[in-house]
Amino acid sequence: MTRYIDVNDVSRLVREVGLPRMIASMASYIEQDYRRWDAFEKTARLASHSTYGVIELTPTSDSGLYSFKYANGHPGNTHADLMTVMAFGVLADVDTGYPLLLSEMTLTTAIRTAATSALFARFLARPHCQSMALIGNGAQSEFQAIAFHHLLGINEIRVFDIDKTARDKLVCNLAHVRGLRVTPCSSIAEAVRGADIITTVTADKTNATILTPEMIEDGMHINAVGGDCPGKTELHVDILRRARVVVEYEPQTRVAGEIQQLPPDFPVVEFQRIVRGQEKGRESQSQVTVFDSVGFAIEDFSALRYLHTISRERDIGSQLDLIPNPPDPKDLYGLAMDARLDKRLNPEILAQAVAS
Repeated sequence: MTRYIDVNDVSRLVREVGLPRMIASMASYIEQDYRRWDAFEKTARLASHSTYGVIELTPTSDSGLYSFKYANGHPGNTHADLMTVMAFGVLADVDTGYPLLLSEMTLTTAIRTAATSALFARFLARPHCQSMALIGNGAQSEFQAIAFHHLLGINEIRVFDIDKTARDKLVCNLAHVRGLRVTPCSSIAEAVRGADIITTVTADKTNATILTPEMIEDGMHINAVGGDCPGKTELHVDILRRARVVVEYEPQTRVAGEIQQLPPDFPVVEFQRIVRGQEKGRESQSQVTVFDSVGFAIEDFSALRYLHTISRERDIGSQLDLIPNPPDPKDLYGLAMDARLDKRLNPEILAQAVAS
């Protein structure tokens, strides 16, 4: 049977384990999998674009496990009180093809994105960072704030959103986080001034210019989360030209990331080379670094692998009859026609069937 984890199950895990600990554990799983980069089948995600958004699949596998995530991005959904982003995922056994886990991945993706952001920043940001500007205060913003506070020691976050309601929501939700000072700002320029790290996580499907070159100071690390599909960016192109740009999987980021604004020969560094010691992360204290985040299948694989492990350890979720399990795997018809499959084993019934 397949283990099924729904939204309530993941919420229970967050409450029982604690969000900071979940983010830290997921970051560890992601780092482990990036370190064995060569073990994975890799492909850019499969995207179906429409007027109002995108639906994507992110498949990958190693020698033992296969995973995919179904996800969407529809910025206008909030006008109909719908989620902008939602997702579910599957983890399967390579040898048999049988699904091991079917899980919600809307909450899980917010957690894994925050974990990925903090992991990359650990290699790219200057040591002992204390302040971060958080531009875009929607559904993923709290997760980003908590990840950087607990994993990197950020103790001051300055926040801005064109939607004041979203900004106030974020301030309220983070009020209970001990040791974290959250300051609402009236402009992007005010929020980023003097920050060690800038995180942009806006939702509009447009080539926006959230950050401009004059806002960027030497040594800053930019965690660019929101630009994640063709026609959707957040950074002025001259920021990228100035910076050391790190990506997850270059063929995918060329199409969907900030660097879609640049020529195909513009140099970038894949994170796997940094985490495996083949390249430096930050080359100097004054260097500007950019994580051009679009989300990659290996991170979803890691998240599903983590969920599969912890849900079994804590006996969370339910068993789902997703796959038929007839006594005779060659007799699917018998399963469909009669739930009392044991009658096929009755010699009298079998003899009558043969005689007729």
